[in-house]
Amino acid sequence: MRATVIHAPHDIRVEEVPDPAVRQPTDAVVRVVLACICGSDLWAYRGESARKPGQRIGHEFLGVVEETGSEVSGLRPGDLVVSPFVWSDGTCDYCAEGLTTSCPAGGFWGQVGSDGGQGEAVRVPFADATLVRLPAEALSDDRLLAGLLTLSDVLGTGHHAAVGAGVRPGATVAVVGDGAVGLCGVLAARRLGAERIIALGRHEARTAIARTFGATDVVAERGEAAVEAVRQLTGGHGAHAVIEAVGTEQSMRTAVAVTRDGGTVGYVGVPHGSGTGLDLSDMFDRNVSLRGGVAPVRTYIPELLPDILDGTIDPSPVFDLTVGLDGVPGGYKAMDERIALKVLVKA
Repeated sequence: MRATVIHAPHDIRVEEVPDPAVRQPTDAVVRVVLACICGSDLWAYRGESARKPGQRIGHEFLGVVEETGSEVSGLRPGDLVVSPFVWSDGTCDYCAEGLTTSCPAGGFWGQVGSDGGQGEAVRVPFADATLVRLPAEALSDDRLLAGLLTLSDVLGTGHHAAVGAGVRPGATVAVVGDGAVGLCGVLAARRLGAERIIALGRHEARTAIARTFGATDVVAERGEAAVEAVRQLTGGHGAHAVIEAVGTEQSMRTAVAVTRDGGTVGYVGVPHGSGTGLDLSDMFDRNVSLRGGVAPVRTYIPELLPDILDGTIDPSPVFDLTVGLDGVPGGYKAMDERIALKVLVKA
């Protein structure tokens, strides 16, 4: 089969690799229908996170089950399924607590020795616990199918940030970052009842999506100017809940600075750069809390899935470029150059 591999920074290729096969009785093989490129994939593309030459890449996909192991009881060939970006066994203490990303038996798609989502098929360990069945009718609705794909990562990650930040009905929320995760954070904040949502971003096409997702205000400034703008919008107080969806030192500083005393920053931007930029004394004095990390999206899928199916939320606009598998290298380039927000891959 064909799959996407990374050989070096800016060297993404689609190559022939061995077909996936059931190795353990709890495995399934899924034929990929849709995948996508994540903003976090760009750190490997840019050489800012290490990868071995020839390593698979891609961690967001949905598809159709082709084969199951002898101990898989909840799935059968022909089922349409979505996978979270981490597989998990569903039986450990962490899984029972909902923190599936800390499952000792779990792993990330694209790690050494595993399949990546940007390919024709994937071997899925612990298929019963990892995969979530979707209505087969979704295969005939491209927009719905794209929306369902966001359950694999960005929608659940935005939701995780909103939950961590303590978004509640009537709250004022600020969202730092206008990438796909930040936009999904806007959508999540609206879904959780936020009264005012301030999106911080400079790209008009993206902030336009933020407004359709529920943003009531847009702040295009950065740094101190952005902090001042948010303060002015909030009567000098800042936001009750702040979603940090970038991961740089500047974005974290901004997030803390625009948080109201007693508020919380929910951070899901993959950290990179020279440091956190946190002033713990300032946070201590203002009772500002920090919660977040790798989103256990498998835990959130059952909650978010019905709202996509009934049209309550539609995250599909985060995809603004569609390519076939052969177009994946160009998709990385487009996202790296900010020509595209998030690339949808039709396998």
